[in-house]
Amino acid sequence: MTELDRRAFLAQAGGSVLGTALVPESDLVGPRQLPAPKHIAVVGTGRHGRAILTELSKIAGAKVVAVCDLNPSRVKTALERAPGAEGFSDHRALLEKRRDLDAVIVATPTHLHRKVVEDALQAGKHVYCEAPLAHTIDDARAILAAAEAAKPRLFMAGFQARSNPVYQLARTFYRTDAFRDFIGATTHFHRKTSWRFPGSDPASEAAANWRLDPEISLGLAGEVGAHQFDVVHWFRGRYPASVTGHGGILLHKDGRKVADTVHASLRFGDGTAIGFEASLANSFGNQHEVVRGTNGAFKLAWTHAWMFKEVDAATLGWEVYALRQQFHQDEGIIVIADATKLAAIGQLKAGIGLPYPPLYYALGDFLRSVSFPNVPVATSARDGFRSTVIAILANQAVTSGSTVTVPADL
Repeated sequence: MTELDRRAFLAQAGGSVLGTALVPESDLVGPRQLPAPKHIAVVGTGRHGRAILTELSKIAGAKVVAVCDLNPSRVKTALERAPGAEGFSDHRALLEKRRDLDAVIVATPTHLHRKVVEDALQAGKHVYCEAPLAHTIDDARAILAAAEAAKPRLFMAGFQARSNPVYQLARTFYRTDAFRDFIGATTHFHRKTSWRFPGSDPASEAAANWRLDPEISLGLAGEVGAHQFDVVHWFRGRYPASVTGHGGILLHKDGRKVADTVHASLRFGDGTAIGFEASLANSFGNQHEVVRGTNGAFKLAWTHAWMFKEVDAATLGWEVYALRQQFHQDEGIIVIADATKLAAIGQLKAGIGLPYPPLYYALGDFLRSVSFPNVPVATSARDGFRSTVIAILANQAVTSGSTVTVPADL
């Protein structure tokens, strides 16, 4: 069967499901390349900032010309990853001197985002801000206001799932009869790690361990849950009405006051819910989301995804080409971008998983929008604000052990 015949057969067999899901854009998972070089500054060069520098180095045309961090040793390490860039300890000095910047990527601790974002937008730069956007609703609202006032300058919130090719592909199935009616979702984050890092002195140790400071940290529900809740927000196009939670310190009894294990239930107005479980005390299950519907379910694991069809769901025709994987009593269909094209050349297995980390695709999307003004950002300031607010309220529910209602105006 030729590729043309295969596409025609699939279109007849599966209708719009196959037209949008199994034959995505050909560049969906491939390398990103900018039409012209863009000058970029990265503010915040801790662990995540250094990961950003690594992914930017893979994008043709992305030129990091400046890095900034309060810690001189981090600036030095960052400069090793961005040869030719200039180092700064103050983002305001960076913005004043480097007038050639096209974009600023903000990767500071969450509670320090607001000032950097506001100053970068005020300086006329496009801004990508890591998520969650802020540790308080007031700061999140201020970032939203600054982003909207700065238009046509772009602001993108760093919720990576919305740029993830396998998540995008799963979402096209979600919007069809292959999934049908949403009945609920569960999200998991399990890592056996402490979240504690050493410092050369008390001040640097406190700065490195901001996630363990209850005055500024959103804990697991905010720092991790924000990204996983956003997956469901994005799929559904709606946000929860209330959050119930609780948590405790079950392993890392080192004087911390931020829970190492938490549970939350985020309830929608229609009676459905997102269940959230996160722990730094056990690694089983790693990080994934399960989204369930009346005709099927998705297991989304950031670099991989699977669809599970109910036995009474109609056969759409494309299943004959699908790769399957057994999960105990369940059989999952592996979600593969460019599946039809790969099947035509006998390379379907080569398409399993992403060739790059999800962060790469988020940064690539942002820079594509910077390069092409008619291409909207993957996650708008308003969507980022909403998911950040839900994360903040989820942390409040966990720390208080109570139910928190989401205000209607948020």
